[in-house]
Amino acid sequence: MRPLQPLLRDASLSAATAGLVTVLVGYTSSVAIVFQAATALGANSAQIASWMWALGLGMGLCTLVPSLWWRKPVMVAWSTPGAAVLATTAAAGGFTLAQGVGAFIVCALLIILVGATGWFERLMDRIPLPLASALLAGVLARFGLDAFMAARTALPLVLAMLAAYLFGRRFWPRYAVPGVLLVGVAIASAGGGLHLEAVSWSLTTPVFVMPDFSVGAMVSLALPLFLVTMASQNLPGVAAIRAAGYEMPVSRIVTLTGAATLVLAPFGGYALNLSAITASICMGRESHPDPDRRYVAAVVCGAIYCLIGLFGAAVTGLLTAFPRELVVAVAGFALLGSIGGGLAVAVRDDTHREAALITFLVTLSGLSLAGIGSAFWGVVAGGLALLVQQWRWKPTEAPPP
Repeated sequence: MRPLQPLLRDASLSAATAGLVTVLVGYTSSVAIVFQAATALGANSAQIASWMWALGLGMGLCTLVPSLWWRKPVMVAWSTPGAAVLATTAAAGGFTLAQGVGAFIVCALLIILVGATGWFERLMDRIPLPLASALLAGVLARFGLDAFMAARTALPLVLAMLAAYLFGRRFWPRYAVPGVLLVGVAIASAGGGLHLEAVSWSLTTPVFVMPDFSVGAMVSLALPLFLVTMASQNLPGVAAIRAAGYEMPVSRIVTLTGAATLVLAPFGGYALNLSAITASICMGRESHPDPDRRYVAAVVCGAIYCLIGLFGAAVTGLLTAFPRELVVAVAGFALLGSIGGGLAVAVRDDTHREAALITFLVTLSGLSLAGIGSAFWGVVAGGLALLVQQWRWKPTEAPPP
């Protein structure tokens, strides 16, 4: 491992806060879905805590180690749409936890296959940058909308956080997001909105589950889990990397997430993948003006993920003690720069503008078909629009006399 002196030299409060906000947003926005997925497969409380252990360590190590090694913000998360697929399909099909673990392993092998062969990265290379930027903006814009919609139920909180963001961007731009978080926590605490009384600290013991490989689970769980993870998570994840201007070995990172999923599957690590939403927080200017120092945010995020993994459900309970309105407001305001940047790139070029707008709108719509989320269908719609607009028919040459 490279020496840690560069990390200490590059460390900053804004990057550390970006890492903390990333964890806060990542967990509080979707941990309930993971709980539902584990429950649908029949997991007990100890096994659910083991899921938190496996996912926390998996995300943490896959984020922290590559970020330190390459000094770039490599962001890995659990598959939120994958958890939603598990929560709905497992309950309807009556699958056991052992069958679910078997499906996780098959999904991991498929992720390793497309990563190691480079198939996924070659596919991403064929997507024009304006469409990829529109895809990212569409994924992130939902969080921007949610930030302002939260004013319906917590108007004073959201207005105070918005004011903190605007004044922070005007007078102290590097620390605008930390200011938003501090103002939100202070107001929520003063109003009794923080519920910390039920949190109890204890280390988590991982629980091994012997996999059961059944054909039904392969078809109903493994394949949908693989498809939604690649289409709804890894696809916008690569878009986030490229929109931020980073060159990373995507195939190696995807292979790493597959290998980590393979190792952690028996303990509840159902699917790991590139992150898009939380990656944009760590890769944006709010993390640090210098792109070469933004990896610190990913390192902090990865370290906190590992800590959460060790303490499992206890730390998850701490994170979920924050009011929902506080979390969505912090996420939305932190992502405003990334949303604006993505839209700017998407509509800059006349030749791609309409196709990019179609990609953005379909992605933003939340459309889900065949269990696959709107990120995939946004790329499909934008690609078809681009094909229709730019296709040139070549006239058939007449044969010589």
